Amino acid sequence: MSTARLLLVDDDREIRDLVSHFLEKHGYIVETVRDGREMNLALQRNDIDLVILDIMLPGKDGLELCREIRERSHVPIMMLTAMGEETDRIVGLEMGADDYLAKPFSPRELLARVRALLRRVNFLKIPTGAAANGRVLHFAGWTLDLARRRLTAPDGMLVGLTSGEFEMLVAFAEHPHQVLSRDQLLDLTRGRDSSPFDRSVDVQVSRLRRKIEPDPKVPSLIVTVRSGGYVFTPNVDSR
Repeated sequence: MSTARLLLVDDDREIRDLVSHFLEKHGYIVETVRDGREMNLALQRNDIDLVILDIMLPGKDGLELCREIRERSHVPIMMLTAMGEETDRIVGLEMGADDYLAKPFSPRELLARVRALLRRVNFLKIPTGAAANGRVLHFAGWTLDLARRRLTAPDGMLVGLTSGEFEMLVAFAEHPHQVLSRDQLLDLTRGRDSSPFDRSVDVQVSRLRRKIEPDPKVPSLIVTVRSGGYVFTPNVDSR
């Protein structure tokens, strides 16, 4: 996706100029804005493929803006966080971010993260492999359509998933009754394009539980295995 359109939201003009010039040199179309108001205008005006969103912004911060974006769109979001602020990373993932990068960062690392995230999202949109065969997975009354990237609840309602949640659910549904460690889940979802961050797995699992578990406080579909990881308990019918 070398022609992907990226939206960079950062109030630091020097960072906006440096990052946009670097990414444009590698074939991307980059629009830069300073705050949430300008971000919303850009999202309305253009078809954005990925948002790079700084947390520290004037007015509404990046976490609040991330939540607002996720309420109306599945566009992938990469959060820029302060170095060592693990809490910001966790909260960002809770709000629906797909990846994060700590400041200060090298432009090359950002480029690698952007490429990896676009590959992941683009793969989900293109019906290849299992999805090309029109596979639909059924479990505990739920229906997961791989080709359409659609999750349907037992009552027939569609449930929205972020790209990270979708990948996580597919990983579980394709490996039912198997204990999957956090490292295995990282390999099955993000791969090793980004550095492992165990808590990101826990956050995505927590978000999935809130969407598919009858009682998220007492999970029965995605069960924690102490010192092991997680196991997806329902039988899965694939056809």
